[in-house]
Amino acid sequence: MTISSPRRKTKAQRRVVDHANSRRSIASWVMWDVGSSSFDSIMTTFIFTVYLTSSYFGTPEETSSALSLGLTIAGFLIAILAPVTGQRNDKSGKGIFWLGVNTMLLVGSMAACFFVGPTPQYLWLGVALISAASVFSEFAYVNYNAVLPRISHPENIGKISGAGWAAGYIGGILALAVVLWGFVLTPEVLGLTTDNALNIRAVALFAAAWCLIFCVPLLVRMRTRERFLPEVLPTRELRFLELGMERLSPARQGGLLASYKALWRTIKRLKMTSPQTLWFLIASAVFRDGLSGIFTFGGILAAGTFGFSTSEVILFGIAGSAVAAAGAILGGYLDDYLGPKAIIVISLVGIILAATPLLFFPQPGVFWVCALLLCLFVGPAQSASRTFLARLADPGTEGELFGLYSTTGRATSFLAPMLFGLCVSIMGAQIWGVLGILIVVVAGLLLLLPVKAPGPLRVRAARREQKREQKRRDKAAQ
Repeated sequence: MTISSPRRKTKAQRRVVDHANSRRSIASWVMWDVGSSSFDSIMTTFIFTVYLTSSYFGTPEETSSALSLGLTIAGFLIAILAPVTGQRNDKSGKGIFWLGVNTMLLVGSMAACFFVGPTPQYLWLGVALISAASVFSEFAYVNYNAVLPRISHPENIGKISGAGWAAGYIGGILALAVVLWGFVLTPEVLGLTTDNALNIRAVALFAAAWCLIFCVPLLVRMRTRERFLPEVLPTRELRFLELGMERLSPARQGGLLASYKALWRTIKRLKMTSPQTLWFLIASAVFRDGLSGIFTFGGILAAGTFGFSTSEVILFGIAGSAVAAAGAILGGYLDDYLGPKAIIVISLVGIILAATPLLFFPQPGVFWVCALLLCLFVGPAQSASRTFLARLADPGTEGELFGLYSTTGRATSFLAPMLFGLCVSIMGAQIWGVLGILIVVVAGLLLLLPVKAPGPLRVRAARREQKREQKRRDKAAQ
C-alpha cells in the first residue's frame, strides 16, 4: 500500500487537520463540559443528593450511609469496566458513538430522578439512579477525553484542555444560578409549587435538559466516524493520534481480560522505566478521590449537619465553584515558580488544616470559612497534578500516561464514599464523614511525599523550547 507524502494532504488528512484547527470543533468540545457540569454541580453535589439525604427519606445517618453505599458500588463498577471503555476509543471511530450512548444514558438517568418522591420508600430508587448516572458520566468522560487529540495539536492541547476545565466550573455556576432563581426562590415563575417537593424534583429535568442542550453540538459536530489509517496520515498527526488513542487501546480487539492484560503490560513497563511516574499515578489516584469527595459531600454536610436551606446550599455551591476556579488560576501561576509537587503538598496540607476544625467546631459560620478554604485548595491541587504528570512524561509518552492517569483515578473512586459512610456509621454522626475524606487525603499525601518532583519550570520558556524541538522534528520528518 502506498504511503502518502506528508506534503500532499489526502482527503483523510484534511479531515484531521480541519478538526484540529476548527474553532467550532473546539467550542463544541468545551460546550460538552458545560453541559455535563449539571450532573456534577446540581445532581451530585448541591441539590439532588442533598434532597436524597434530607429528612424526607430518613435520618441523616441512614440516608448518608445509603448514598455512600450506592456511590461505592458505582466506583467498583467503574474500576472493573474502565479498561473496556478504553477499547471504544480506537481508530475505528467508535469513540463518538459511545460518547453519544453514555451521554444519553446520563441524561435519561438524571431525568428519571424526577420520579423520586419525598418518602422513604423512594430512597433506594434515588440512590440507584444517581449511582447509575455516575457510571454513565465516567464512561462518557472516557470517550470525551479521547476526542481531544482530534481537535488539537501538541502545542495547544493544554490550552484547549484548560478551557474545558474552566468551562465546567462556569457551567456549574450558571446552572446553579438558574436553579436558585427559577426553582428555589421563585418556583411560581415556572408554574411550580413546593408541594410534594415538586420544585426540587423538577431540578432533575432541568439538569437533564441542560446536559442535552450543551452536549449535542459535540455529537453533531464530530458525528462522522472516520477510520484514521496510518497510510494516509501525515507524520505529525499520525504520531500524535498514536500517542493519544492507539496506545491507550492496544487490546481493542479483545475483551475484558485482554484489556487488563494490556493495562498490566503498561504498568510493568512503567515500573521498569519510570518508577517515579508509576508512584505518582498511585498517589494522585488516592488524593484526587479525596478532592472529589470534598465536592460530593460538601452540600450534604451543609444541609444535614449545619442546617443550610436549599437556597443557602446553592449559594454555597456558587461561591465554592468560584473560589475553586480562582484557586486553580493562582495555583497554575505559582506552579511555574515553585513546581507542581510543592503546590500539591501545600494544597493537601491546607485541606487537612481547613477541614480539621469542622470535627470540633460544627457551627455554620465555621463551616462557611473552612469550606471555602477547602475549595481554594482543591483547585490548585487538581491543576498541579496534571502538570506534575506532564513534566514527568518523556517525549512521546504523554497520551499513554494521561490515559493511565484517568484509569487509576476511576479505579480508586470508591475510597472517599466508602470511608465517609463507614465513619458516619461508626461514630453515629454525619459530621464524622469529614474524617473519612481526611483519611483519603492524608493517605494520598503520604504516598506523594517520596515521589521525586520535576523541578520548577517557567511555562513560557518551556513552551518556546518545545516549539523549537517540534520544528526540528517536522523538518527532519520531511
